[in-house]
Amino acid sequence: MGVKTNVGRFFEDYSLGQVIHHAVPRTVKMGERALYHMLYPARHALYSSDQFAQGCGLPFSPLDDMVAFHVVFGKTVPDVSLNAVANLGYAQGRWITPVWPGDTLRAVSEVIGLKQNSNGKTGVVWVRTTGLNQHGETVLEYVRWVMVRKRDPGAAAPETVVPDLPEAVAAEDLVIPKGLDFTNYDVTLAGEPHRWGDYTVGEQIDHVDGVTVEEAEHMMATRLWQNTAKVHFDTSARPDGSRLIYGGHVISMARALSFNGLANAQMVVGLNGGAHANPCLSGDTIRAWSEVLDKAETPAPGVGALRLRLVATKGGDPFRLKGGDGKYLPNVLLDLDYWALLPM
Repeated sequence: MGVKTNVGRFFEDYSLGQVIHHAVPRTVKMGERALYHMLYPARHALYSSDQFAQGCGLPFSPLDDMVAFHVVFGKTVPDVSLNAVANLGYAQGRWITPVWPGDTLRAVSEVIGLKQNSNGKTGVVWVRTTGLNQHGETVLEYVRWVMVRKRDPGAAAPETVVPDLPEAVAAEDLVIPKGLDFTNYDVTLAGEPHRWGDYTVGEQIDHVDGVTVEEAEHMMATRLWQNTAKVHFDTSARPDGSRLIYGGHVISMARALSFNGLANAQMVVGLNGGAHANPCLSGDTIRAWSEVLDKAETPAPGVGALRLRLVATKGGDPFRLKGGDGKYLPNVLLDLDYWALLPM
């Protein structure tokens, strides 16, 4: 009898231009929102209240941007990162269409880069992933790269192709949700008075609060997003016997913590780049700080965009990112560069 189980792809199983249609489509409803807000201290008003969203020109409250990201990301894991050593980074991310309760999401990825590591045991795979809804509309798209084990260290290395990725998504390429209007934005209900004009390029914000990551909530999150990567579940998959905390869990925790100081950064619409600088393990306390990298106006009434660096750490002084050698400090977990929409 033939082998029927999926052992996942190894580095030598990928080829440039390969297109992968990921199983299994998933319908998301209010349960996903409730669980998301339970797992993370998420409080942005646009994703918490239909009435607030309607005051901003939307028919009702969409699901959090990161719900869409996690669901689409989870679809790709069995085909892209089941045998991953680590997820390394992101680029060229854009949220195109809001996800509404009742939408069904699926994902497709294209291999756009390959590079075997010098040890001959692993390689880096770059994929461009597109999340689609039941109408075939693109919900979001992003590039990520992941280090994957080789099945046979002696297998020939593929030709090295490293994609040329822009530093950032251009402000004019950001997609503003249809109807979004912050003209009558209610800062009292949103939780803070700070609008787009109150932030300056170069400004740094310490988000003050911290959350200790526990095994239980991380396991709930990875199961919720159907992320089956071995390093998140199987303690024998890592040499030290630890379970690696899913990088998206760190992203959502840091994004939620950023509410304190960026409560009006309502919608994430662009992902310029990101790196999981160091592993996050159970017991680590995540803190976050942000830096304003750029500002842009948008064609939507009353809506401005901020380009923000969001850094998650496990202790240490805020606003310190790299050492004199140019490498990330050991307490830095995440360095994320994204665009968010704020009221003018």
